[in-house]
Amino acid sequence: MRRVCLTLPTNRECVATIPAVHGEAVYGAETFDVEVHLLILDSSDEATFALHAKAVAELPAAANVVVHHVDEERQRAFLRQVIQRSGVAEPELVLDLMLPDAVSYGACTNRAFLIAGALGCQAVLRRDSDSDYQVLDGEPVFPVHHELLSLGKRAADAVPGVTDVELEPALAERPVSLVGSSFIGELSVDIGEIRELDPAVYYEVVGLWADAGASEKERRELVDDSFVGSGTEPFSADRSTLGSPDIWRLDMCNIGFDHEVYERVPLPPATATIGSDYFLLHLIRDAALPGVVHNRNIVNHYTPERRTGPGFTAYQLRFTKFLLSMLYFYPVYHDMEAAGGLLLDEQHHVRVAAIAGSVRRSAGADRAENIRRLDVLDRSYRQLGGKYAEFADHLRSLRERLLDEAQADIEYFALLIDAWGPLVQASKAVGTDQLLR
Repeated sequence: MRRVCLTLPTNRECVATIPAVHGEAVYGAETFDVEVHLLILDSSDEATFALHAKAVAELPAAANVVVHHVDEERQRAFLRQVIQRSGVAEPELVLDLMLPDAVSYGACTNRAFLIAGALGCQAVLRRDSDSDYQVLDGEPVFPVHHELLSLGKRAADAVPGVTDVELEPALAERPVSLVGSSFIGELSVDIGEIRELDPAVYYEVVGLWADAGASEKERRELVDDSFVGSGTEPFSADRSTLGSPDIWRLDMCNIGFDHEVYERVPLPPATATIGSDYFLLHLIRDAALPGVVHNRNIVNHYTPERRTGPGFTAYQLRFTKFLLSMLYFYPVYHDMEAAGGLLLDEQHHVRVAAIAGSVRRSAGADRAENIRRLDVLDRSYRQLGGKYAEFADHLRSLRERLLDEAQADIEYFALLIDAWGPLVQASKAVGTDQLLR
């Protein structure tokens, strides 16, 4: 029986989310011939972990559903075994990249990838703790339906499971490597207040996401499309499109990957950086691997700590680091787009060396553009006043450190790509019998 991993990484209280995602796991196991491993990677504090453990203990038993609730201590023990067996250079640094002290959206998903390999899973499906499912006729609308219909199949064989086909005939033999959708509700990045306070400042700040060479029209189109998901339209009937995935219509709270991609290239392990977990979407699209984009959008909501005090400062810093990371990612995106199908070998597997080389070269980018980004943020936040002006003061004191960190993050990504193949193979050899009971 095919195994898949439905993962819920969390560092916050999500007692209501756990049974909801378990319900999706049960639906997947009942509807498809699969064994679903629900993997809760829990980085929350001791008291919150205990609440989650109680919620897990109260989950009803279900055929072909296995629940793993794993704290950081056991994650670290697993990683140490994997790293030791892999024989990679700089083992302590690799451990820090896989399980850093700070929040890392890429690292938590990378841990899920390795544990999924140890569990013998062929796909990883990710959900987030600050989201929920839509409901139609009293029943939750589960994205796993489309993920299990198509992931890993030859694109030609996935045609009966979708409502629309925009697939180039030459790609029919390639595997469906990604299935995903987006969200409805609040912006995926908590900057809506900036738009309410001053739309012009919002456009200037979000426009910093654009490539330095983008035209004003391209920049405005990017801002209009950014972080909005699928708006507010509720689900009423299934729509799904097989073809080159529109990655602007996908969110990492609602995504499924085939193992043939994530077992070759990891996600960037940058800390305190929103968007650091979206790299594989670009790779899959640019390598001309087929995907399915559907409309079972998840409901996004904010947790209160993002908007006041330390939570506000931390979140705005993650947004700042995201903007700075673009200096290094755009050259890689351009390389991948130019290479296209040449990123794949004859078996439709990603040529890892090409990705690693591009990432490593990008680390030498001139920092002048990032200095400009910080200048614009400083001016914009001071114009907004209040807590934003206070954040600008905080940001000014961190300028040199942030510039250094942005470069170090891309260098660490190259290092992790080099180590990834041995880590994946070691995870499968180590297994999880003692770690994930």
